[in-house]
Amino acid sequence: MSSIDEIKARLDIVDLVSESVQLRRAGKNYTGFCPFHPNTRTPAFVVFPETGTWRCFGQCNEGGDIFGFVMKKEGWDFPETLRYLADKAGVELKPPSPQEQAAAEEHDALRSLLEAAVTFYRHNLLNTPAGQSALTYLHGRGLNDEMIEAFGLGYAPDSWDQITQHFKSKGYSERDLIEAGLVGERDSGGVYDRFRNRLMFPIRNERGRMAGFGARILNPEDVPKFLNSPQTAVFDKGRLLYGLDRARKAIRLQEQVVIVEGYLDVIALHQAGFTNVVSPMGTALSEHQLYLLKRFTRSFVLALDADAAGAQATLRGLQVARQSLDREHDPVFDARGLLGYEARLNADIRVTTLPAGQDPDEIVNRDPQEWERILKNSKPIVAHVMETLAAGRDLDDPRQKDEVAAQVLPLINDLPSSIERDSYRQRLARMLRVSEGALLGEPTRPRQRTSSSRPSPRQRVERPPSRSILSAAASAHALEAHALGVLLRRPDLLYKVDRELQAQGLVRLSANDFQHADHKSILRLLQESVEQDLDEPLSHVLNGLSLPMMETADELLARTEKLDPNEDRVLADVLRALLTLRERSVRQNIEHLRFLMEDAQQSGDLKATQYQQTVVQHTHLLQRLNQARARYAGRDLLGR
Repeated sequence: MSSIDEIKARLDIVDLVSESVQLRRAGKNYTGFCPFHPNTRTPAFVVFPETGTWRCFGQCNEGGDIFGFVMKKEGWDFPETLRYLADKAGVELKPPSPQEQAAAEEHDALRSLLEAAVTFYRHNLLNTPAGQSALTYLHGRGLNDEMIEAFGLGYAPDSWDQITQHFKSKGYSERDLIEAGLVGERDSGGVYDRFRNRLMFPIRNERGRMAGFGARILNPEDVPKFLNSPQTAVFDKGRLLYGLDRARKAIRLQEQVVIVEGYLDVIALHQAGFTNVVSPMGTALSEHQLYLLKRFTRSFVLALDADAAGAQATLRGLQVARQSLDREHDPVFDARGLLGYEARLNADIRVTTLPAGQDPDEIVNRDPQEWERILKNSKPIVAHVMETLAAGRDLDDPRQKDEVAAQVLPLINDLPSSIERDSYRQRLARMLRVSEGALLGEPTRPRQRTSSSRPSPRQRVERPPSRSILSAAASAHALEAHALGVLLRRPDLLYKVDRELQAQGLVRLSANDFQHADHKSILRLLQESVEQDLDEPLSHVLNGLSLPMMETADELLARTEKLDPNEDRVLADVLRALLTLRERSVRQNIEHLRFLMEDAQQSGDLKATQYQQTVVQHTHLLQRLNQARARYAGRDLLGR
């Protein structure tokens, strides 16, 4: 039994959820008010003791196991949740290897030094005459002492060796300071303080552990305006987001993250109560950062200044913020790159433009409701580009119409949904006052789409699959483990699974198809692995797993050690398992929606009608799932 399974065996999900949710028995299950969104009328949150899972049938429309519940409730990632629940269950996790232990100790030593630097810079801010000017500047930007303390802001003295001498006196070596990124090396030998006469912003990872610093000038004559820590063993600015440690719980609860450009913008917005805000620290917003945020939400809003979102920079480079705060560059915004991210992440990325010459902190300090209106007016990427390019143009001029169409049509053609493509094409035609036929006749780059044509039929293979996971009426956990184990061995099947599901009018495979948080995490890593090209997919997955998760992965691989050599039968077997999982989930949802509907009808709650409509939708989905599963039942996939 793995550590994860042992934790689940020892902890009762009803007891765990009851610590924060008042539950009442409803047959063999339990219901209550969902803790993740406001609701005081109808208890739409259900706990299923038999399967050890929960689900919200209300606004959240999410579910999972005990790990998923704690992750959503606390805003933690899987490793943190694993440690917490292991401690709660009295389960000892597998100790790290000597190499992992050595690396962890090295990182802990660096983080300890960086924490001491936070204290040093904070002392200089609050207790030195030079620091008072920095404090006055922060107050002038509208920040109060509580937020200055909460974010650990400090001041780096105007000295080439003060922090060097301070930490040398405490027993640290120059090499320690170099590895922490606090000092630089001189060509002639020796070191110098990297940060001088600057506001200091501690940068922490999503778990709140120190990684490095960002620094802003106080003297307008100094350059560069912003300076980050260099790359270290714990600091990689392309893999960090400023403020995420404080924002992640709000991001989960609000199911949305707002991305701004600056440190002070993040702090000011948090101070005003908008706590789902982060910043990429002036770097290009990387795909890794978006994958990091996707663990908390699939809804992103980019709050760009007017220059960054303007027509002159609409299609340049894969950037959404400043290229680097270590150098001065104009902000740029690449709509096509973001559309690619949106499709790969299966996310909703929207853009909102700030008033010209104004930063988020200025706006929210003046009028918090104005900031709310700005966010509310965020638009999908294509709609934003269309409106931005049209602004200030003479759309009676055929040449200018042609220029706008030439930039927008490639974006429309990149959209994966035919309905979206048609809708935006119609919208563009109305905006330019031309026919759709004229737009379709424009010479645009052909879309690279996966062919939807079906393979030619082959003769049915008489020999049935040697072993089917479905033949033993397996549990949901076993079905998940089987499907995931096959995909771990054959990551290339992910694309074929998605293609087959979409051909049946069903959504692509996602973490929502699994109830168990460890399976969800492995699937996300697996999907990420086939999008990158640096490592073999399985190596990428295994390198991204913690030791307890490695146990789970080993078990999954052991389950699928003897795969059928016929690829079509393997694919059909995975599809049967996934479709059965969906069918079971939908049947369970229908059962409990009917219960909630009857309960709402008895109490006169208007949600009864909403539940009834959802039951009808689920029933139609169940019919499609049954038809799709029958297609793959007991036959070779290509034996039509």
